[in-house]
Amino acid sequence: MKTPSRRMALATLAALAAVPMTAAAQAWPAKPIRIVVAYPAGGVSDVVARALGEKLSAQLGTPVVVENKAGAGGAIGMDMVAKAAPDGYTLGFSSISPLALNPHLGKSPFDPVRDIAPVASVMYSPVLLLGTAINPAKDFRQLLANAKAKPGEVRWATAGLASLGHIMLEQIMHQAQVQITHVPYKGGGQQLNDALSAQFEVLSTNAGPTVMQHMKAGKLRALAVGAPSRLDSLPDVPTLAELGLPAANTASLFGIFAPAHTPAPVLERLNAEINKALALPDIRTKLEGTDNVPTGGSAAGFARQIAQESENNARIIRAAGIKGS
Repeated sequence: MKTPSRRMALATLAALAAVPMTAAAQAWPAKPIRIVVAYPAGGVSDVVARALGEKLSAQLGTPVVVENKAGAGGAIGMDMVAKAAPDGYTLGFSSISPLALNPHLGKSPFDPVRDIAPVASVMYSPVLLLGTAINPAKDFRQLLANAKAKPGEVRWATAGLASLGHIMLEQIMHQAQVQITHVPYKGGGQQLNDALSAQFEVLSTNAGPTVMQHMKAGKLRALAVGAPSRLDSLPDVPTLAELGLPAANTASLFGIFAPAHTPAPVLERLNAEINKALALPDIRTKLEGTDNVPTGGSAAGFARQIAQESENNARIIRAAGIKGS
């Protein structure tokens, strides 16, 4: 049994050990903050990260620098975050796929639970299911009817093996009992070029200005959308949930992350400042103008979303026998 003096000594030691962390958190931020965007410059995620960085810089009174580290479906950028000092000066902006999808395919260079701390959810990026010029289907139900009548003849392009689009396709085939040929690409650039030259019937891609321009020009036709609700810009296009495919109705969830063991007061401050920025009218307009849905909320809630998505992905990957590229 511990004596009162022993308990007091242990308590004193614990308090002394916490002093450096508390002091560092109180002094934060004392230098520029870096946001590592896990995708190429110029895309929607990059635009949003830079707009958010500007607001955080003004709110925190310190420069916020955005750096792009693309590759491996976001894993390269997030690995940089995982290996950074846990001091609140290196953050990551990414979809949750490097944490909730890649590890189930044996291609993650870091442990998503042990090495990364979710800070705040930022946005949902809807997944558009688009018909190309050679797709005769006028809507998604007709597409499924065509796939059922001619198994394997409908070709569906995604951003790659075991990408979110591939996961959605597997769910659709399972739920609708149809056979569709998967055409995996290594990223979205070539996929979109080939869609415009009608190399396949359907593609799944995140919403964004370039895609919307091609849709307005009539080169691509929206058949369905993976999103929590219909998009304001596409009010006549149903979600997959409305079409009776709720398990496939997924969108890309993006957020801010920090290295594990970043001081709790710093993480709490970051979460509060990100939520404050997301509430600003110009930030919401920028997000909604690119068909992205602002989210926000607590770090704990964000972590639960990631855990649930990870569990769902693991189940789908096992059932479909999906292997990473």
